[in-house]
Amino acid sequence: MGYKETYEKWITDPYFDEETKKELLAIKDDEAEIEDRFYKQLEFGTAGLRGVIGAGTNRMNYYTVRQATQGLANYILKQGGAERGVAIAHDSRNMSPEFTKEAALCLNANGIKTFIFDSLRPTPELSYAVRKLGCIAGIVITASHNPREYNGYKVYWEDGAQVTPPHDTGIMDCVKEVTDFSMVKTMDEDDARSADLFRVLGSDFDDLYLEEVRRQSIHPEIIPEMAKDIKIVYTPFHGTGNVPVRRTLAALGFTQVFVEPEQKKPDGNFPTVDYPNPEDEKAWVRALALAKEMDADIVLATDPDADRLGVYCKDTKSGNYVSFTGNMSAMLIAEYILQEKTAGGTMPENPAIVESIVSTDLAKAIAAYYKVDLFEVLTGFKWIGKKILEFEETGSHNYVFGMEESYGCLAGTYARDKDAIVAVMMLCEVAAFYKKQGKTLWDAMIDLYEKYGYYKEGIATMTLKGIDGAAEIKAKMDRFRNEPPKELGGLRVLASRDYQKDERKDFATGEVASTGLPASNVLYYELEDNAWCCVRPSGTEPKIKFYFGVKGSSMEDADAKLALLHKDMLAGQ
Repeated sequence: MGYKETYEKWITDPYFDEETKKELLAIKDDEAEIEDRFYKQLEFGTAGLRGVIGAGTNRMNYYTVRQATQGLANYILKQGGAERGVAIAHDSRNMSPEFTKEAALCLNANGIKTFIFDSLRPTPELSYAVRKLGCIAGIVITASHNPREYNGYKVYWEDGAQVTPPHDTGIMDCVKEVTDFSMVKTMDEDDARSADLFRVLGSDFDDLYLEEVRRQSIHPEIIPEMAKDIKIVYTPFHGTGNVPVRRTLAALGFTQVFVEPEQKKPDGNFPTVDYPNPEDEKAWVRALALAKEMDADIVLATDPDADRLGVYCKDTKSGNYVSFTGNMSAMLIAEYILQEKTAGGTMPENPAIVESIVSTDLAKAIAAYYKVDLFEVLTGFKWIGKKILEFEETGSHNYVFGMEESYGCLAGTYARDKDAIVAVMMLCEVAAFYKKQGKTLWDAMIDLYEKYGYYKEGIATMTLKGIDGAAEIKAKMDRFRNEPPKELGGLRVLASRDYQKDERKDFATGEVASTGLPASNVLYYELEDNAWCCVRPSGTEPKIKFYFGVKGSSMEDADAKLALLHKDMLAGQ
């Protein structure tokens, strides 16, 4: 059936509600819009669903959410997991509560019990809930840091991490088998409650989660001593972070916490930001204005589902607020944890740090200094979660810290996804630790660079939407794969890694070896002088991403090297 026929079915079939039909009839003369909404089924990939909210097969709506959930239900039934149930959480995005209920009632209609939070919650709390409740799976309705028109659907498995092989492909196959909406089950909420299939989680569960977060503190005794001297400005960007962040900081003794008033209330329209992403400097305007007014030491922001943390810190020498990348803030936390656990004799045996392949090489230097093993995994925190599970099952290592460059990290193993709540807590504790020494976080960052080298990283993205965009992204990846560069930024390419082919090729010797990681459409170039580049399509957005990393002898040297790499990598694009 072509897209026009599918469109006609949606506006005439009694299965679809009148609001959906009204929305679709309003675009009856817009051929391009009809094609974009119906040319394909919204893809259920390894990260679940993510798309623009609206009517159509290529949109996030009641019907596509139910269809995906029926596929998940079929897989859970095959695994014999109905009795264990599914935990479901959602963020502040438009339609998140509605999609949550639709997913729950579809699962309930298949005899699978669900545990639903009574209101919005951070994504990492869902990860914790899956393991705490002994569920077979979990769902989070969120589009993370995407623009306001998006929503999404992420699936977690029993270990608390987002699904990885074989469950990811198993679920995808089951979703593909749901080819018609007549195959989708649902039921009335009252009936589901009466059957004890629809269960609700309240604030008592928050207490359990936040207690686990606070247990990651290393020196809680420092905080009351320094709290009155540290001013913290925080914004949740209209998302889920406000309550848990404030509760956590208050419980530890921080008293000078100021929340940006216009951004503290949950709102899926994100009225004060174009893009609720800590990586977007325009989203910080209000928080930075409040920071200057309050003379704050640090400024913090969490994304809508509170798994990512962005940071600014005041440089007392210049009086300006300096932006920290996700790599920088994570390395401050990593250094603090390793340093203080080593000094206090609390480092576990066979300690390990885990990072994604596009994260900073500064992590390798820090790990080597403290004699901690470092493991690289593919992009996506689910692979870090999978590594934690591997350590537990084999007993080979004890996880200490994990991070990825996209503003996400995790201290502790209570959850298996990145957690901005624990990141806020740890970074504020680090700030108190250094404040006692008369230093700011920026001073501490410079100390890190002086100790290990000026590692600096960058990222560039190209957004290419629609059918033509998808084809262009594929063409770009094909060019890099078939015609690998020999030099970038004036530096020789020493080796390439093609994770899709599972090949690492040494250009000097011609030797080809395995990458040691699962297949993924990622290309990575190892350069001389401790530099590297990487390119991959986004798994959740219509983008192709470019990553760069260098090591300089000074900030200026690192900046210059990074600029050359950036220019060369994008030159052919």
